[in-house]
Amino acid sequence: MNQVKVWIPPALREFVKGSVEVDVVAGNVSTALAAVGERYPGFLSRVLAPDGELRPRVNIFVGEENIRARQGLDTILADGDIVAIIPAVAGG
Repeated sequence: MNQVKVWIPPALREFVKGSVEVDVVAGNVSTALAAVGERYPGFLSRVLAPDGELRPRVNIFVGEENIRARQGLDTILADGDIVAIIPAVAGG
């Protein structure tokens, strides 16, 4: 397992008591999100759909790569990685 940071966007900070980043120990993106969700009940349902998959309007990046272009929630994390949750912007 690796020490990683999960960056929380402003829209979700109310669910993590205002934290900008949450330090967790995780081997992949799924376990990193679960660790945040365990610490802050109510957070995980904002990021994952009821079936456990990433919500359509939520993007997650590890470094500069969208996990959808990698192994999704199974994307492996290295020590020191930053997992950034980025909500999609819609409008016109």
